[in-house]
Amino acid sequence: MEIRGLGQMLAALAAALFLRVAAAGAGPALLPPAEEEEEDAEAGEGGGGVRPVTIRWARVTCALKNKRGDMARFLLSNLSGEAKPGRLLALMGPSGSGKTTLLNVLAGQLTASPSLHLSGFLYVNGQPMSQGGYKIAYVRQEDIFFSQLTVRETLSLAAELQLPDTMSPERKEKYVDDLLFRLGLVNSADSIVGDAKVRGISGGEKKRLSLACELIASPSVIFADEPTTGLDAFQAEKVMETLRQLAEDGHTVICSIHQPRGSVYSKFDDIVLLSEGEVVYMGPAKEEPLKYFASLGYQCPDHENPAEFLADLISTDYSSAESVQSSQKRIENLIDEFANKVLITEFNSPVRQSEGSEFSNKLAQKSTRKQRRGWWRQFRLLFKRAWMQAFRDGPTNKVRARMSVASAIIFGSVFWRMGKTQTSIQDRMGLLQVAAINTAMAALTKTVGVFPKERAIVDRERAKGSYALGPYLSSKLLAEIPIGAAFPLMFGSILYPMAKLHPTISRFAKFCGIVTVESFAASAMGLTVGAIAPTTEAAMALGPSLMTVFIVFGGYYVNPDNTPVIFRWIPKASLIRWAFQGLCVNEFKGLQFEHQHSYDVQTGEQALERFSLGGIRIAGTLAAQGRILMFWYWLTYLLLKKNRPRYQQLVPPSEEDQSKQQAD
Repeated sequence: MEIRGLGQMLAALAAALFLRVAAAGAGPALLPPAEEEEEDAEAGEGGGGVRPVTIRWARVTCALKNKRGDMARFLLSNLSGEAKPGRLLALMGPSGSGKTTLLNVLAGQLTASPSLHLSGFLYVNGQPMSQGGYKIAYVRQEDIFFSQLTVRETLSLAAELQLPDTMSPERKEKYVDDLLFRLGLVNSADSIVGDAKVRGISGGEKKRLSLACELIASPSVIFADEPTTGLDAFQAEKVMETLRQLAEDGHTVICSIHQPRGSVYSKFDDIVLLSEGEVVYMGPAKEEPLKYFASLGYQCPDHENPAEFLADLISTDYSSAESVQSSQKRIENLIDEFANKVLITEFNSPVRQSEGSEFSNKLAQKSTRKQRRGWWRQFRLLFKRAWMQAFRDGPTNKVRARMSVASAIIFGSVFWRMGKTQTSIQDRMGLLQVAAINTAMAALTKTVGVFPKERAIVDRERAKGSYALGPYLSSKLLAEIPIGAAFPLMFGSILYPMAKLHPTISRFAKFCGIVTVESFAASAMGLTVGAIAPTTEAAMALGPSLMTVFIVFGGYYVNPDNTPVIFRWIPKASLIRWAFQGLCVNEFKGLQFEHQHSYDVQTGEQALERFSLGGIRIAGTLAAQGRILMFWYWLTYLLLKKNRPRYQQLVPPSEEDQSKQQAD
């Protein structure tokens, strides 16, 4: 017994050593070999290799429910299938066929909705999906990055945030260099990513950069949602060649694709053809589906792209009523034919754990143990990124600078060299109100125009556990202080002497301080709006509307004492009001006005009293703006924490669901 037990132990060690050596050549998702055996723990954090993962799904059904809770429309109908490591699986079909829905279900990325019903079974290496333990990479259609960072900086920061702290900087740098080389990004490594405003790398390079960022943690499975969308033929083929290479390196690669060119189709190992949420064909790609459909009487013409032939075969022709009817009947016959041909009973029964999966499960348990990086380390890395993004954003900064200068010149020209007559009192009040409104609106519109896109990046990175929300918001606040303060200072430096406001250095400094704090408060409000609004367009509509309410109750148009009781909380929350009051106190205190009658305003203090601003102190207005700023940041934190993406849970199908599906 002892000899037999010793033999089993040696066999297990040999198998483990073989798997480790075999994984050492698995391509870009691998790190250099560990220098010490105790570094095996890094395997679960992007350092040890690619664990083979086989995904099997059975009886997957996704349907939209009506108001009564009944299933009204099936997006996916009783699908079963398998994706194996080392093979590239393509989900093909016309628009609305369910390929993206199936991809999201398999990746666990289907957005939760009360109107959705999702049921079925999902197994990973013979174990239920609920046990987890493996890593995935999900490459979305939209490639969103911080536009002012270079390709190398983007990848290096992602590596710093995702790879374990125990890994040396040299190994991380080498890993990044290997990824750049393997994904064909070496030539563009030092180019900025760019966006619609600044020319950067090409669309194909952005897609490969998305892949590189996802590969840092050594995922076992790679999902790509229509990776060739929006790319030209050359870039599309390079992206698919990258996915093909990743499959050969041992990853399980699943992608959805609409209608690929012939050279792209030839890279697929397996395909699933979907039409109206049902399987028309599933199996090996290349010539096998053509032979299968030829046996049913549908011969692919010579010299025709097989992908186009397959796409036309499973698509509804809407050119006429007769063609719609005939094409739908053809698709129904193809669905029934494949369902009768393929035995899927093995997918409908529980999958037993395969031999050797115990070792894989132990590795999976290691992978689920996240190393929580220190708060200060996260803050330092995120501060560096926010700083580079803010200071390198030349187009935005130039526009803000020009607007600040132009606004100051226009207002200064209108209120040119104000004297100290009785009419100048109203002019001063108007100028200070306009200055407060302009400063707040400029900061608000800039933030709401940028933050919704940035939020998408933050949600994606937080979903991977790269960092916590606290370090992100803190680093963003501090990194944007210098650049955020520059524009109010620029505005005040031009406007103040042109309008001939209270001509002392201390009053000028207080003026600039008040508008700067107001600018920060407006930016914080913009973050909250961006956290609420689902899109940039919605944020641009909501932000100014909310600011308009604060302008009305800003202390100039409506006297706070005359505000209806139900609205009296609004002036207290209006950053316009506190900025306006601070500017008025700073300007009017100590001024002497020309007067001819006893009822004329003689001093600035009298003017403040007439506007119900007597007893107001600048320190109090700054403190109020500080409280408003912290309130908006706190609300942003809560919203981002609460509104993080939630995904639909896959539940086991019930007999009632199956009967409803068969009835439909």
